[in-house]
Amino acid sequence: MTQFIGTGVALITPFNKDLSIDFDALERLVEHNIKNGTEYLVISGTTGESVTVTPNEKKELVKFISKVNNKRLPLVLGIGGNNTAAIINEIEATDFSDIDAILSVSPYYSKPTQEGIYQHFKAIAEVSPKPIILYNVPGRTASNVTPETTLRLARDFNNIIAVKEAGNNVHQYLELLRNKPKDFLVLSGDDDLALSVALAGGSGVISVIGQALPKDFSEMIRLGIKGNAKEAYKLHFKLMPITGLIFSENNPAGIKAVLNELKISDCYVRLPLVEATNKLKIDIAEALKVFV
Repeated sequence: MTQFIGTGVALITPFNKDLSIDFDALERLVEHNIKNGTEYLVISGTTGESVTVTPNEKKELVKFISKVNNKRLPLVLGIGGNNTAAIINEIEATDFSDIDAILSVSPYYSKPTQEGIYQHFKAIAEVSPKPIILYNVPGRTASNVTPETTLRLARDFNNIIAVKEAGNNVHQYLELLRNKPKDFLVLSGDDDLALSVALAGGSGVISVIGQALPKDFSEMIRLGIKGNAKEAYKLHFKLMPITGLIFSENNPAGIKAVLNELKISDCYVRLPLVEATNKLKIDIAEALKVFV
């Protein structure tokens, strides 16, 4: 699945002051990424505040982004959760005309066993009309998907094509890369480790900071995939300060502060999240000066 090699970005959902969706800002964000090297767009992931976006809003987001994108980049849609039956119902009710793959997070809160995780994704794979990218993010789900479970799923289901691994665990990345089927994609979900994963044989990243600075970030990943460590690390070191800052309070408050500084969107987030502190906004503005 070469269309998912490189840099995908987990788009924010921009809000107006009244917390309605800011579609003008969303159009600016999509165009910013298309024009600056991003390989594909991810709709309604964690960074898109998917848990506080209503089902009708989610449909509006897909329809609007699809229209703006106009088939220029592949689109990935987040459909996941901890109610397997509800996910299946959503998949069966979704119009996938403009969607190229599903990103499905491992069940959170319930803390299933590895067999439970396997059976959950098996049920999804059996009904999905689109390829599936697994999403392991134990810091949010409180349940790690082990490499053994991920690779078992990869071998058993042809439509499970990739994993977005976001455990910030180098050993786990290397286990996946060492034992994966040939065409299975290991994608970094950790912006700070994305280059290292690419250099080790990974296929790219689904990034947060990449949507704000797509030119530098996507070029860094392309260089990493090609094995050009020297040039890639020049960009990595340039990106390091801002990448660290955006996760220092919460995501997506940090990236929204960056996008506000770049005049793309505002800082507003929906509760229980709160927007970045003034100190973080000042630090972000300072860190962005090297990109001007």
